[in-house]
Amino acid sequence: MAEIHPLRPTHPLEALEPAFAALSGPDLAIEIEETGRATDLRLDPGGPARHVVGTVLGAPLPTRANSFTATEDGEIAWLGPDEWLVTSRHSRPHAGEESLRALVVEHGGAAVDVTGQRVALRIRGRLARELLALGCALDLHPQTFPAGSSAQTLLGQAGVLLLALGHGDDYLVHVRSSFAGYLADWLLDAATEFRTPARTGPAVH
Repeated sequence: MAEIHPLRPTHPLEALEPAFAALSGPDLAIEIEETGRATDLRLDPGGPARHVVGTVLGAPLPTRANSFTATEDGEIAWLGPDEWLVTSRHSRPHAGEESLRALVVEHGGAAVDVTGQRVALRIRGRLARELLALGCALDLHPQTFPAGSSAQTLLGQAGVLLLALGHGDDYLVHVRSSFAGYLADWLLDAATEFRTPARTGPAVH
């Protein structure tokens, strides 16, 4: 009888982890960020459900366009006037589809699990903003894109959700799983110039 081996979960970018590790240094690092759970949440921003959900998640649902709030182990990113992306790196049950749906359904809201829809990459370091500028038309200077900002934009022609974290030049990039390999290859290629000894110029200010 054939031996059955248990399957293990894999990540779309698992094979590229060594390449990211080889690239990473004090001035620039690209890392795969774990997303244990992701839920697309829709509800009336003016109704009672928004406050209930915010209390349960430990952070308010942002109502300002292109912003996000940080929870204990994830983010709540504004996607539209009545839509948010709720992420939890450690799969907290209260951030999942079932729990959130129970909170909002009686108020006409909806929650859908989208955990496998996106892959998250963290790009940080002194040269992070300069790398992103090679493929993103947004002005990412902290004066115009400060910590707590988010944007649905293009990076290397791939649609992404870009978040500015509160740690200096530190960004989180959510990309559709089907485009993750392409974007990862683009980032590795674009970052090549930052690995050459000849590059000693200052980062973008």
